[in-house]
Amino acid sequence: MNKDILQIAANQARGLAIDAVHACHSGHVGLPLGSAEIGAVLYGHALSVNPDEPRWLNRDRFILSGGHGSMFLYSWLHLAGFDLDLEELKNFRQLHSKTPGHPEFKETAGVESTTGPLGQGIGNAVGFAVSQKMASAKFNTDTHTILNNHIVALAGDGCIQEGVAQEASALAGHLHLDNLIVFYDSNDVTLDAMADRSQSEDTAMRYEALGWGVVTIDGHDLDAVAAAFSDAKAAKGKPQLIIAKTEIARGIPEVAGTSAGHGESGAIKHSENAHQILGLPEERFHVSEDVRAYFAELKQVRTEVYNTWKTTYDEWAEANGELAAALEAGGSAPVDVDDLLSKIPVAEVDAKLATRAAGSNVLQPIAQARPELISGSADLHGSTKNYIKDGGDFLPGNESGRNLLFGIREHAMGALLNGVAYDGIWRASGATFMVFADYLRPSIRLASLAGLPVIYIFTHDSVGVGEDGPTHQPVETVSGLRVIPNLDVIRPCDTEETAGAFVAAVERQDGPTVLSLTRQGVPNINTVTSEERRHGVLKGGYVIKKETGPLEVILIGTGSEVQHAIAAADEIGPGARVVSMPSMLRFDGQSDEYKESVLPSSCTKRIAIEAGVTGLWYKYVGLEGTVLGIDRFGISAPGNTVMAELGMTGSNVVSAAG
Repeated sequence: MNKDILQIAANQARGLAIDAVHACHSGHVGLPLGSAEIGAVLYGHALSVNPDEPRWLNRDRFILSGGHGSMFLYSWLHLAGFDLDLEELKNFRQLHSKTPGHPEFKETAGVESTTGPLGQGIGNAVGFAVSQKMASAKFNTDTHTILNNHIVALAGDGCIQEGVAQEASALAGHLHLDNLIVFYDSNDVTLDAMADRSQSEDTAMRYEALGWGVVTIDGHDLDAVAAAFSDAKAAKGKPQLIIAKTEIARGIPEVAGTSAGHGESGAIKHSENAHQILGLPEERFHVSEDVRAYFAELKQVRTEVYNTWKTTYDEWAEANGELAAALEAGGSAPVDVDDLLSKIPVAEVDAKLATRAAGSNVLQPIAQARPELISGSADLHGSTKNYIKDGGDFLPGNESGRNLLFGIREHAMGALLNGVAYDGIWRASGATFMVFADYLRPSIRLASLAGLPVIYIFTHDSVGVGEDGPTHQPVETVSGLRVIPNLDVIRPCDTEETAGAFVAAVERQDGPTVLSLTRQGVPNINTVTSEERRHGVLKGGYVIKKETGPLEVILIGTGSEVQHAIAAADEIGPGARVVSMPSMLRFDGQSDEYKESVLPSSCTKRIAIEAGVTGLWYKYVGLEGTVLGIDRFGISAPGNTVMAELGMTGSNVVSAAG
């Protein structure tokens, strides 16, 4: 390790951050300046990466959990030779640049995950670590080791304080994820004030109690950073926390070490003085030729390491053809919808089954056909029923297990699932009760933003939960999820729609899917064929009961309320059409011709029914239509009693139809 050149590089990386924030008058300099020596050691010495192959299978994954310090990451990616030129740094936070305000997955080469909401990156890193442990267990052989990388995260006081980070850290310690290393940029500062105004615990002792190895170092000492990282990589049996004591905004003495150094003010007001202190010329965005030459040489070394690995990989692939095909396809393996549907037995005509139970039956043949699919639950497998039978549990000593036991850690579950999805080897799914979706909503939102194909299995999806009462009856939650852009919420009405819903979720590659499933039994709707119901889900909405006379009224239902629309149509007469609308996102994406065929504009007499808040349904029924829903919290009583008390009945639909 060339300490002299790396110290120069650290100061020039500080300069890049100062200049970028100064140019756009926004951003955060505290972390990039405070952690510059950490970046120098990682990107200038110790990380196993190949800038020309940023998604190299055996790379070390680096996650910037403190995503507000994005110029830290952009500066080091640029210096290390990733596809991020100096002009992109100059366009920091500008329209259509590769350097958005917070790092975004797929937008910038070398960015492993979308971060910014604090703590999420730690959860993502734990997910990456789980993914790589699973992959190592399945794909490494006695003859060839193709996976032996590490997951590295950089977090600050804010991340460490967040609940999601604590949930994820506890699980990481329990699972003995010794391929996980977290640098804690411990500068004792938060945005509003010094950190001692809001925290006083001993973080080292807390993480030791969680089962982590912990060391505290001077974060500005290159030798200390390098030694701690080397030791952490060699450690076995525990994830590692490196507490790096740093000075926030180091290099801008007017604000260094204070809360004022967190944001942009120091870079804007004191940039010229900072250039002098850091030994930088007046020239903005300066990188010296010796630093360029050092990183160019290092890039060649890293390419040679990659080429050596590639030789091993090619030998492994030739000897293990099926494994190689599975690994290369990974979580994005294409889905033959009809073939996958054909593997799911058709339900009995008179079956009455909760869609959560139907989901369990559907999951098993899908899991057998799609070995990349993994599942997990926040301590509710017995209720959510998404356990992959014969899949085993992912635990220390059984890292090939396909079922993750998250414990009562819904938010960590969401962040971990995102990490698995970012890694791209497995298809991640996880489950809890629908009402607890809000515990992981920030992670769901990020999955939607990043286009991650995560599958959420949320059961007990309405007031049909019954006796548990309003605390567990999610009247607002389904609609609340539907308003998240790019999130597909599918609420199937029976066993056959459930089959279509699960296949739709597995097929989708460009965003997450929520499967909204019932606790209570629902009848098998036999007004159309099994095939029509399964494929109808794929289109989001379809005619599940066609009128037999001139069309007079359209009844729209979803999930457990479709049965009531069917019963009402039978009583209303031949002019009633029933539309099942399991997915608004999918239906809205259909052609205008298809949507008109399902909801003809000529029929304005429309009634929608769903056991939840009513607002979103008016886009289908119009101002002249009626929505039967529940714009209040539920009540504690048997499920059928609650449904009837709150108007979720066929007779209520008939009354609304007049």
